[in-house]
Amino acid sequence: MERIAQALERMAPAPSPAPDFAASAFVWHTGPDRLEPVTQVSRVSLELLVGIDRSRDTLLANTTQFAKGLPANNALLWGARGMGKSSLVKAVHADVASRHPDLKIVELQREDLPSVGRLLNLLRTASGRFVLYCDDLSFGHDDAHYKSLKAVLDGGIEGRPDNVVLYATSNRRHLMPRDMIENERGSAINPAEAVEEKVSLSDRFGLWLGFHACDQDQYLSMIEGYCASYGLKTNSDTLRAEAIEWQATRGSRSGRVAWQFFTDLAGRHGLKL
Repeated sequence: MERIAQALERMAPAPSPAPDFAASAFVWHTGPDRLEPVTQVSRVSLELLVGIDRSRDTLLANTTQFAKGLPANNALLWGARGMGKSSLVKAVHADVASRHPDLKIVELQREDLPSVGRLLNLLRTASGRFVLYCDDLSFGHDDAHYKSLKAVLDGGIEGRPDNVVLYATSNRRHLMPRDMIENERGSAINPAEAVEEKVSLSDRFGLWLGFHACDQDQYLSMIEGYCASYGLKTNSDTLRAEAIEWQATRGSRSGRVAWQFFTDLAGRHGLKL
């Protein structure tokens, strides 16, 4: 009988206790459903994000409106890899939360999208305001997870709670590969309707913020900003030459590459980050 009781407990665990929303950041887990607080968020300060001023100002204004209880849009941050999409979301949250402590951020993994309805029911009754954050959101062939978000973003009976806004990052503007959309055009009974069904998810984000590959001057400005912020002093000509050599070996320039170079530079100078 004890073994049967234990098996039933594993199959249908008792409901988790109500989360303590004292923390400012959480990660959503399923099996069982729970919000785990994050004591230290991996992020950089807002002033270190160089070359994305317009996207920064737009997202900051939208988040500030939301934190004040005013209308705000869901946001899709899309574009080149390593250009600060995820960093911007976390940095903006930290900046706004310093003035509005009731603003929380909840990270939702893409594979947990089918449980988003249960998460929203939990947040709907909470007293704070929540940025629901989904990083690297994209969908492949035969992936129906995107349907779980549609009613949440717009169109469901309950809809999105007033105290929740969704910020998602993706390398794809329409969240799906181009060949997936093209296949729909070629094989569907009504191609136009099939394509509309696929791209309608991205249309439900009120803000589209594009991130594009940076040029060399922006790349060097990022590194100089890191050096100034952490107090690392070095010869400017040597710094420039080493930074250009670093990005040449990587074959790309981005904010991520700039940070990776600075991490190496700081280590060689004995600077702890």
